[in-house]
Amino acid sequence: MIKRKNILKIAIDSPAAAGAGTLARAISKYYNLFYLDTGKIYRFIAYLKIKYPKKFNNKFIEKKIKLLKIKDLADQNLLADEVGTEASIISKIKSIRKMVHSFQINFAYNPPKKYKGSCLDGRDITYNIVPDADFKFYITANVKTRAHRRYKELKGLKKKITYQEVLKSIKKRDKSDFSRKISPLKKTKDSLLINTTNLNKRSCFLKIKKIIDRKINN
Repeated sequence: MIKRKNILKIAIDSPAAAGAGTLARAISKYYNLFYLDTGKIYRFIAYLKIKYPKKFNNKFIEKKIKLLKIKDLADQNLLADEVGTEASIISKIKSIRKMVHSFQINFAYNPPKKYKGSCLDGRDITYNIVPDADFKFYITANVKTRAHRRYKELKGLKKKITYQEVLKSIKKRDKSDFSRKISPLKKTKDSLLINTTNLNKRSCFLKIKKIIDRKINN
């Protein structure tokens, strides 16, 4: 695998709906980094399983991942609650994780030339995908705040769902992410903790920007 030299690599881990995606996109735009929401890849595979249950096997997944483009991950269907639940089951399968990991690592270390580096967010990025990242962040918020954010997001997409359903879904997702045997969600010692419970998007962005600027401008 080709590894571009002298690129900026940022790794972010977080539980569901903590605001990591929003922050990662803002950071990527500001520093001209290639952004990859790694959780969306598992959602993409989960969606394939729901849509093509009879075709769904490792060979089918491998073919789809090889053809996968970033724009495919912007599909609104991937945000459905049932897709998220299925994604947390799929992410525990070793063979699928192996395929997804190869895709992620390639994008992290070999972003398109027009970018100055890469920014990935997910569950095991800081210790499994980009262990030598220049910056590692663990972004979190309390479960009710996260459920409220996801509920607002889904209502904005005209999804028929209640706050209680979203809260239950996020608690279930947390349990799955933290307790799975393969690549569980955890905060590494070298990751900086950012709690977004009482911070708005701009405050979070400025906090992270200050940390990054202090190091890269020295």
